[in-house]
Amino acid sequence: MTSNAADTLRGADYDRYLSAFFAPASARPHLLTLYAFNYEVAKTAEAISQPIAGQIRLQWWRDRIAELYAGAASAHKLTNALGETIAAHTLPRALFDELIDARESDLEEIPFADMASLVSYADATSANIMRLAARVLGAGASLDEQAGELGIAYALIGLCRALPFNAARRRLVLPRDRVSKLGISIEDIFGGTTNVTEILTELVDDARSRSRTVSRTRVARGFLPALLPGALIPLYARILTKPGFNPFRDSSEAAVHRRQVAMLRAMLRGRM
Repeated sequence: MTSNAADTLRGADYDRYLSAFFAPASARPHLLTLYAFNYEVAKTAEAISQPIAGQIRLQWWRDRIAELYAGAASAHKLTNALGETIAAHTLPRALFDELIDARESDLEEIPFADMASLVSYADATSANIMRLAARVLGAGASLDEQAGELGIAYALIGLCRALPFNAARRRLVLPRDRVSKLGISIEDIFGGTTNVTEILTELVDDARSRSRTVSRTRVARGFLPALLPGALIPLYARILTKPGFNPFRDSSEAAVHRRQVAMLRAMLRGRM
């Protein structure tokens, strides 16, 4: 992990960047490499103007992952570092492949027909990154269930927070069946001129429920940094459900010191 890549991650995905610094020093470069890979794949839709270009970019990543698992060296700094991380911790290829495949949905205007498809996407992306991070910290598959629930919850909160950004790009990240049932105009969502409080509350409540389930379980402190982004779910949830909150008008950002305190508290408690 180069200093430039770390700086980029700090600005683009501060939550995961911060969580890595609660891990042992020996594991931090591997976690930061994993999170940098995730960021590079996740930003695909933002970096292209046509879906075909995004598909080409995602295929490039599939090819690089295949080469790494075939033992090939890479001249690309990030993929080379990722290869070292994969080898050092015997990370399963399927988790990477599922993540990249799921990111195809980012290239669609209305990717989620229902809640089930949204949850499947969240599980393959956000949850798989947590599963991989847990393996980097030596937990193996022991935290897969907790990573699944927290990863999905963190993704649901993230999609709620990113609603205005995606809407401005004419991308609907809410379940289409719920939007239709509530009689909300998709064009009005794209224009930022409609009330989406009810559906946001539903998604936030789902995220809170998943988070609370995991919070009842103690996790070894050595493994906990893999799940730490999930410690921010209650913080973001309070902002998103504050009376009068309008995602198209109000910021869903949380102060850096509050995020730091939330992660520190989770580490001290040994649970989310």
